[in-house]
Amino acid sequence: MKAAVERGASDIHIKAGDMVRVRVDGRLQPLSKQPLTPEQTRSIALQLLGTDGERAGVDTLTDHDCSYTLAGIARFRVNILRQRNAFSLVLRVIPESVPTLASLGLPTVFERIAAMERGMVLITGVTGSGKSSTMAALIHEINSFQEKHIVTLENPIEFHHADRKASVTQREVGVDTDSFRVGLRAALRQDPDVILIGEMRDAETIDTAMKASETGHLLISSLHTADAQSTIMRIMSMFPPEEQAVVRMRLADSLQAVVSQRLLPRAGGRGRVVACEVMIVTGAIRDFIAEGKIAEIRDFIADGAQYGMQTFDQHLAELVGAGLVDFEVAKAASTKPADFELDFRMGRDRQTGAYGSMRKTSASQATLASSEPTMAPPRVLMPDMQPLGTATPLGVPRIPTPAAPIPAAAMPAAAQPVAPVLPPLSPLDADGLGDHPLGFGDTLPPLRGATPAFGQPAEAPPAPKVNSPNPLASNGSDSVFSTGFEGLFGS
Repeated sequence: MKAAVERGASDIHIKAGDMVRVRVDGRLQPLSKQPLTPEQTRSIALQLLGTDGERAGVDTLTDHDCSYTLAGIARFRVNILRQRNAFSLVLRVIPESVPTLASLGLPTVFERIAAMERGMVLITGVTGSGKSSTMAALIHEINSFQEKHIVTLENPIEFHHADRKASVTQREVGVDTDSFRVGLRAALRQDPDVILIGEMRDAETIDTAMKASETGHLLISSLHTADAQSTIMRIMSMFPPEEQAVVRMRLADSLQAVVSQRLLPRAGGRGRVVACEVMIVTGAIRDFIAEGKIAEIRDFIADGAQYGMQTFDQHLAELVGAGLVDFEVAKAASTKPADFELDFRMGRDRQTGAYGSMRKTSASQATLASSEPTMAPPRVLMPDMQPLGTATPLGVPRIPTPAAPIPAAAMPAAAQPVAPVLPPLSPLDADGLGDHPLGFGDTLPPLRGATPAFGQPAEAPPAPKVNSPNPLASNGSDSVFSTGFEGLFGS
């Protein structure tokens, strides 16, 4: 265990019939050369069990979670299981020091998330994506700067939080409380400001968590989902179909933020970097959730940089641009690899959707525009008017500017351009409009013969002969169509 920590391992695998293996920078590597016997793995399990009662019933254990502290080295989250009628163990290394938002390299929007007063904040990702570290960093941020009571429910307790500006109560499921459901119900009577649940595993726990957030508490928890959209769908799917409409409305009211994480190998092969998608629940996203328009959320996240939102692909491209992650690694981890490669090659800057998916005209963009300051539409410049090395509003590189023309003042007098003499503009031409085919004013000009002076009554031309009666003429007089359109286009 000490050797694994010294190598920077995140997990230790101990199995009968196999050598000890450790996971370093995401790769599983052998730590020992000799395979372990079933007796050796059973002895290790006995040593790691926390109570005498658990040791007495070791041979009846099939799955068991606990924690173990190696003084001066690290703490470990332990899972004991049986496979092929022998014991196996998987240990997750927990550093003794609590991580901070800065040490994890998380975006600054996490400081705003930690400052939220109420609602539900979900940290999601696959197993081993750093969810526990991120939640611990959020609790550390609150503990350092806010005078609040924090209650945590974990199985087992991972990071130990010393009381700083806040008071932190940490309860372990199976030791301090019977289950997440029981502990969460009890927490509502313990005057909490912030509640952390290690994981929401069933509909009853989620229902109680939403009640806690609805009653004015900040609730932080985790789910094993890949992104914000799948998180919302997973929560809804845990409830019966007849309850999902109500759950969707409650979720729209209580959800505040969803952060989804992935750990990637650091460029150079030493260490790992977190890439995260951040969704801050704005009024528009609440409407999308309430109306069941979950598919439109992704485009809104891509366009929501001013709220601190970002998609995986946007953050991945930032990491590649900073030299923290190799391009091929980022492309393999991206949500849409083909789009990621195209957008990255185009090199659009972050504020106009940099490195993200191509902006689309959608309901999300229209809603976002309604909350932004009104801006004049971009001017469309001719190629010779476009600044060199800039991009159009659509991200297409502009044509380089040709050589600057010689100023007129520097030309010989004979070579200087002469402005053409144009006739005076009519009232309509001055407004940018051409002559109306039927004229303007109270009277229509004749379309045959001489044109009378402006404002003088026009002499009516003879009515054209038609084969069918004019339905708009009355008492034999010509209608506007007989003097206008029929005269222009014929009968």
